[in-house]
Amino acid sequence: MARKGVKDYTDISLREEDVRGKIDFEDIFGRNGPVHIEVGSGKGTFLVTAAKAMGEVNFLGIEWANRYYKLAVDRIGRWGIGNVRIIRTDVATFLPEFVAAGSVSWFHIYYPDPWPKARHHKRRFICSKNMDEILRCLAVGGVVNVATDHADYFEQMEEVFREQVEKRGIEMVEFTRSPGARDGEMVGTNFERKYIVEGRKSYIIAGKKL
Repeated sequence: MARKGVKDYTDISLREEDVRGKIDFEDIFGRNGPVHIEVGSGKGTFLVTAAKAMGEVNFLGIEWANRYYKLAVDRIGRWGIGNVRIIRTDVATFLPEFVAAGSVSWFHIYYPDPWPKARHHKRRFICSKNMDEILRCLAVGGVVNVATDHADYFEQMEEVFREQVEKRGIEMVEFTRSPGARDGEMVGTNFERKYIVEGRKSYIIAGKKL
């Protein structure tokens, strides 16, 4: 369960039932600006540090797990960070229904669930279908930044990225380190910090939309 005293900040949290049609990001943030989407925001560590460091960017976090979603809303609200919104939803269905083509500047996908059992691989978020959807949402020149600790999943990610390179959908680019990352980190999420302590290797990949 989430800790006692967790608060819902309604200026931070979005509810899918309140969204009608494609999102007007200028409306929900109250200003214009580049939009970054984090897929799987967890407890909001990346959103807090990145949003504080890049005040000109509008960040939308998407998290399915209700416990983590509530913790993230509470953390972001307590910090009083105005350039973040977060929604609890399934990203694979949310993007095609609610995110307009070319409206996103950056996707951050850090340590997604690897679904390690072979029979569950179809549940992995990074797949050809979802990458097509990510590229639809990205503006030309937009970037998708991905990190995982799971070697087998990373092989699948590389294959998906190679498919897009061959289709001229993306070009491979250097992974951009998060401004909130500490020494020895690339993204600065709770999962990454846990895996560093455990001695587990991280794998990174990034592509830019052509």
